[in-house]
Order: sequence, then C-alpha cells, then structure tokens
Amino acid sequence: MAALSPLVLASASPRRSALLSQLGLPHRVVPSHIDEQRLEGESIEQCVRRLAEQKALQVSAMLAAAEPMAPPVAVLGADTTVVIEEQMLGKPRDREHALAMLAQLSGKEHEVLSAVALVCAGTVHQALSRTRVRLRVLARQECEAYWDSGEPRDKAGGYAIQGRGAVFVQALHGSYSGVMGLPLFETAQLLAAAGLPLWQI
Repeated sequence: MAALSPLVLASASPRRSALLSQLGLPHRVVPSHIDEQRLEGESIEQCVRRLAEQKALQVSAMLAAAEPMAPPVAVLGADTTVVIEEQMLGKPRDREHALAMLAQLSGKEHEVLSAVALVCAGTVHQALSRTRVRLRVLARQECEAYWDSGEPRDKAGGYAIQGRGAVFVQALHGSYSGVMGLPLFETAQLLAAAGLPLWQI
C-alpha cells in the first residue's frame, strides 16, 4: 500500500489543489460535505471561519474512522465568500442569480473573505484573509456572455479572478490567491507552524 500524504485538502476545488501544489506540497483531496448555510446571529467572518474549521474537522474525523491504523495526517479546510453591503454572495444558483450578483458588484468595491483551518494532532489553527476588490462597470450583455462561457457557475460572487472574469477586475488590495479560494501567505504560515515544510515537490 502506498504511503499516505501527510496533508489532506478537505475540498474538491481544483483551484485550491493547484495552489497547494504551487507551494510544493504533496497532498491528497478528500472533499467535505457540510451544510454551508450561515447561522442565525452569526457574523460573516464567524461564518467563514466556522465553515473552514468544520470542513477540516469533518474530514479529519472521517479519515480517523476509516483508517484507524494509518499515521496521523494534517487536514486543511478553507472557505471563501464575497461580501458587499453586508451580504454574503456565494455560488450562483442559476443564470439569473449570477447576473443579479454581477449587477450588484458592477462598478463597486467588495470584500473577499477567505478562511483557512488546519487540523493537526488534535488541534485546530486558523487564519483569515481579507481582500478588497473593485469591479469596473459591467454591461448586462457581457455578463450574459460570461455566464454562457460556463466559468462563473461554481464561483463565489459569480466571477473567477484567475479566469475570464479577470477582465472585470479594476483594482485589488490584498491577497490574489485568497480571492481564488486559498490565501497562500496565511496557509503557508499555518503549515509551517505545524511542521509541514514547503517546496517538497
């Protein structure tokens, strides 16, 4: 049997996996399955932090139950949301929802919160990235064409900064990788504190 990677990513996001590989970290992917709804009375920051932690804890517990004799692994969870006017913009439900979100973001500055949580040796370590992004004014016709490209269907806020949606971004102050879904600076700090060296591959 092949040796297990010491790091597990609790996300099915290919972008997060690619970002971890960018850090030179071998890892395997075990997606979490949790309810990602915001709780009543919960602040947006609390919600993002909680979801990142729950994802990591769920996968950690699942692996421990499925592989009781396996060596312990570190599990990384992450959650990202777009925030504008005190509203969380998650992934669009459908075409009209995506167009409505892009119209709301058009010509305005919004914030992207990206939380990471690392479960290692029974403890949880967390970090949060805040990035301000301004989109230029968007015409409905180009937003419709963007939706038809298929790119925004699984993206928080209905756009992908690393893809075709980059042409909408007028300014960014903060973490580019955080907007993609995994803030590398904060992630690297958590991994280093847990004794997981970067640039292994």
